[in-house]
Amino acid sequence: MSIGFTAREIIPITFAGFLICGFVVSLTGRIAATYHVPFPVLARISFGMYGCIPMIFLRSTVALLWTAISVVQAGGFLENMISAIWPKFQTWNHLPASANITSAGILSVVIYWGVQTYVSMLPIRKLRRFFIFKAILVTPSWFALFLWAVIVTKDGGPLVVGPTHVDTSLGRPFQALRAVNVVIGLFSSLAVNMPDFARFSKNTRASASQTFLLPIIGTMGALSPIFVTSAYQHIWGEYEWFLPKVIGSFHSRPLKFFTGFAMLIATLGNQIAAGSFPFGNDISGIFPQYINIRRAAVLMSIFCLASCPWDIIANAGALLSFLSGYSCFMGPLAGVMCSDYYLVRKGKLDIKAMYDPYGLYRYIGGWNWRAYVAFFIPVAVLLPGLAHSIDPPHVRVNKGILELYSFSWLFGILMSASIYYVICTYISPPIDSLSPVAVYPPRTLEEEEERLRSLELKPSPGTGTPDDEKMEKIPV
Repeated sequence: MSIGFTAREIIPITFAGFLICGFVVSLTGRIAATYHVPFPVLARISFGMYGCIPMIFLRSTVALLWTAISVVQAGGFLENMISAIWPKFQTWNHLPASANITSAGILSVVIYWGVQTYVSMLPIRKLRRFFIFKAILVTPSWFALFLWAVIVTKDGGPLVVGPTHVDTSLGRPFQALRAVNVVIGLFSSLAVNMPDFARFSKNTRASASQTFLLPIIGTMGALSPIFVTSAYQHIWGEYEWFLPKVIGSFHSRPLKFFTGFAMLIATLGNQIAAGSFPFGNDISGIFPQYINIRRAAVLMSIFCLASCPWDIIANAGALLSFLSGYSCFMGPLAGVMCSDYYLVRKGKLDIKAMYDPYGLYRYIGGWNWRAYVAFFIPVAVLLPGLAHSIDPPHVRVNKGILELYSFSWLFGILMSASIYYVICTYISPPIDSLSPVAVYPPRTLEEEEERLRSLELKPSPGTGTPDDEKMEKIPV
């Protein structure tokens, strides 16, 4: 909405962005649901056994930064809860303004940090009830905020009904594409995060629901912040997008407490799904002999405090522009993976070769140059636009680059998928890495024990499946 569109115009734009993102999420999710492997393992297929490492680092970086920033936001919600019980807590401060945080704020961040560290270390199977609780609690809370904002503003306010002040330097169609790209960009990591969760699916059809559910849920979720911000402007005369500050302005102490609690649970759930768990999969996939998901959660938690994320939020508008523009990397990454699985390999993978450093997916020295060519061509085209978005006064680009960057994710995923298909079909087919038949994971206990013996792993007592803590040898 900072581009200048009203809520009436943003609704179809948001729906279109989530629809496109949901379609790609369902494609990558189906791969993991079929072969029951996470993103770090799937990346080996397209980029090679060692070529996948830079791509894994690429995803883990954005997960690390977003998680650190979300800790500050969740700390703000916890501060709302505490101040609802002890109102003087909100004014408690012995830090200078240059600290970019108050004493109450840093105490709230540290308390929340301890909670999120503990929850992030739990096995994902134990978090099922937490996510059910989150869905039951957060949905009516968002709806209640939405109703409050509608009642306060009566007609929705200027953010909803206008007038609009859209920058026409690029033309209104390109500004609409830019808005769609912003929606996709903020959730572009879902396309590569989905395999981490879809691998637990009992059937391959489960991920297809994301194509329809994500646009509906995402669009409805976007409406509440718009109306709430408009209501804040109606009451206080200025726009405020930082939700903890909006909740902190509530006069009703019970309302402040329960709304802050609901938003804290929502932030914690999002942090686990989009930050802690993907980062754990990434780092344990790169250093499997030394780091498991639990240890990775500890490393992430240390970074969340050591990086002083409140300084990042206060001083790093350029960093936030970079994170929003991260879609110019996520799009080509998802494009290569989808093109490789659906167009080049026709869905035929070898589950055993994914864990064999000298198997089908070895390529040349563990690197698949085709994937990197397809990845870097669209990235190189989009980099000038990304640099301009980070530092507009010092980086000048022509209008054509800006127009192209306005739909960077769409351009990146389509261009990389097309280039990879052309290279693998007409220029240099990866014949040695193609499996004639699909080799699926074992379905029974006996098949799993046989697979572990072939990988020189000892099954955990009584389960026949490898335990993260008891593996004696894990192939890179």
